[in-house]
Amino acid sequence: MRQGAQGSADAGASWGAVGRAAGSGAPAAQARVPQQAGAVRGEHTHSEPPLPGAVRARPVVQRASVRGQILDALRAALVAGDLRPGEVYSAPVLGERFGVSATPVREAMQQLALEGAVEVVPNRGFRVVERGVRELGELAEVRALIEVPVMLRLARTVPAERWADLRPLAEATVRAASSGCRATYAESDRGFHRAVLSLSGNEQLVQIADDLHRRAQWPLVGGGPGGRGRAELVADAHEHTALLDALVARDLDVVRALVGEHFTGAAAAAG
Repeated sequence: MRQGAQGSADAGASWGAVGRAAGSGAPAAQARVPQQAGAVRGEHTHSEPPLPGAVRARPVVQRASVRGQILDALRAALVAGDLRPGEVYSAPVLGERFGVSATPVREAMQQLALEGAVEVVPNRGFRVVERGVRELGELAEVRALIEVPVMLRLARTVPAERWADLRPLAEATVRAASSGCRATYAESDRGFHRAVLSLSGNEQLVQIADDLHRRAQWPLVGGGPGGRGRAELVADAHEHTALLDALVARDLDVVRALVGEHFTGAAAAAG
């Protein structure tokens, strides 16, 4: 397995461009703010000593914005397969690629660690977690257990005009799928599912389902950077419009079948 710097150097130019866009307008000097004592670090550095426990850094809005942009870029790279399972990536080297300091990159990686996408490798960086078909199947099963009953309940109670409001989101997933970009489709796909589940009024459910959905979009070991092809993405997206039709018609059998197939079909295609 390559060291962190080598793994980062080999990540490829495709997501490097995304990273540079995320870091634009935020030079390293502006983003470099020391972390507080006790913060978890992905690798050993000498240039960023921890602050004393009694000292608190002043909030920097721009830093938070940079961190969020870097997190978005890393998530897109993860879904696209440009951050490869099993590889170790160093925050300082990624920071150089993004044009920012290591600090916002490290913080973004720590968020990915909380989400289970990467794991900390002391004094080296962050390793992308290796996933198998079994894990993806388990995620699909859990998602179905959560979302199918909710959608069936919503099909009985939500008026047709509310479902009509979601039609543009469903159509947006088809356009995103047609682009062939897995990361673009992943974001659009999650947006549609969030909008549907938000009609339940249960924010905790929406957050849990969205976390499971995001994890289901990570690449598998040996799956390659491309993941599902354009035709498979488009077929997946068209299930959203078919689901809306069934929800408007309150056809519970079709809703149940479509949602179940949507999860299991995606798991089978990725595996």
